[in-house]
Amino acid sequence: MNDPNPRRILLAKTSLDGHWRGLSVVARALRDGGFHVIMGGMLTGQEIVRAAVDEDVDLVGLNVGGHVEVVVRVIGELRSARPDLPIFAGGVLPPSSCRRLGELGVETYPPGSSLEDIVTAARRLTGQTLG
Repeated sequence: MNDPNPRRILLAKTSLDGHWRGLSVVARALRDGGFHVIMGGMLTGQEIVRAAVDEDVDLVGLNVGGHVEVVVRVIGELRSARPDLPIFAGGVLPPSSCRRLGELGVETYPPGSSLEDIVTAARRLTGQTLG
């Protein structure tokens, strides 16, 4: 079934690491799950906020390259611009980073997370119903 108005997800990298495989695999799973995925690539916090606003996305997925402090700043900027916009994060996330982001209301998907769980979370976070 093709949704004529698929939910829109912005995926962005928050650091300058060169690892793209995980983000690309997640993007494909989300597209296969019926989402319109906007690949932001490596963006600054301000660029992520601008893209989220300009693209009128329903969800932001942040790829963490091990620098949780950067992600915390980006989350703050996103929440200032779009307070109700759901955010989830994946990538190099040790348990302490998962806890820290969880305290901010951000779901986390560290290495080894299933694509099915990520797509299911995206559906739930965007209010997407299957019909």
